[in-house]
Amino acid sequence: MKASYLEQHGGPDVLKYGEQPDPVAGAGEIVVDIVAASVNGADWKVRAGDYKLTKFPHILGRDFSGVVSAVGPGVSDFKVGDEVFAVLPAGQEGTYAEKIAVKAEFVAKKPAGLSHVNAAALALIGLTAMNAVEDTLKLKRGETILITGGAGGVASYAIQLARHIGARVITTTSAPNTGYARSLGADEVIDYNATDLASLGQVCDAVFDTVGGDVAQKCYAVLKPGGRAAFIASGPQAPKTDRTDVQGLRPPVPRGRRPMERIAELYAAGAVKPPQVQMYRLSEAADAHRVSEARHFRGKLMFQVK
Repeated sequence: MKASYLEQHGGPDVLKYGEQPDPVAGAGEIVVDIVAASVNGADWKVRAGDYKLTKFPHILGRDFSGVVSAVGPGVSDFKVGDEVFAVLPAGQEGTYAEKIAVKAEFVAKKPAGLSHVNAAALALIGLTAMNAVEDTLKLKRGETILITGGAGGVASYAIQLARHIGARVITTTSAPNTGYARSLGADEVIDYNATDLASLGQVCDAVFDTVGGDVAQKCYAVLKPGGRAAFIASGPQAPKTDRTDVQGLRPPVPRGRRPMERIAELYAAGAVKPPQVQMYRLSEAADAHRVSEARHFRGKLMFQVK
């Protein structure tokens, strides 16, 4: 099979494109011919060496959509030809490729009305946003939430989900992305180049920070007493704060079939729509990483594999 892979850590140019061995379905596994896969922020961090790899060559990538091409022993809920999508279990990567072997328990049927590109685009961002907004923050109707980085993939899903729940949504973007954020359902859009978050005052019941860095500390400043903030871009732990009347949380983002089915249900209900996508071929992975690492893009970067 063709794949984009690493033989060492480094910049985007260390990504190679070529042949890698075809996967085989083991017990409880299926092999999927990948049609589309997404580029996620973690990918370039793995490539750069922020997460040290112990074995090369290494194929990056964590979510995909495709067609089942082989079924391993003990699998009865999928058959060859089924259209599926998934987020790989923690510790497994490999979706920058034409094929992937994965435990069937992590895979869900793709809705017929959802393209492979859009299914893959929704997979990890949907899983991350749902876990943060619904499971970790336990956002309720009538509450106000700040979601930072509103034009990004995870934030764009989170904005729609929060609106579906019935919350008031404030988000941050650069000025060119203001209209896009409003189209997702944001009630208030703040140009982060023109307005300091801390100037908002303590107006939010919850915060979901997808940006990290200096922004993370400013998120605490907008919380009402008793408020809670979830962080996904500040490392394995929530950043610390001097405030004792608020909570800082780090969503765990567990994988599984049920969250994928939840993504499908929300799409079918019209609660969320796929993000804007920018397409690449697997052979163009280095270009996709340059854009991803710069972090100034709208929606999702995607691979059209087949």
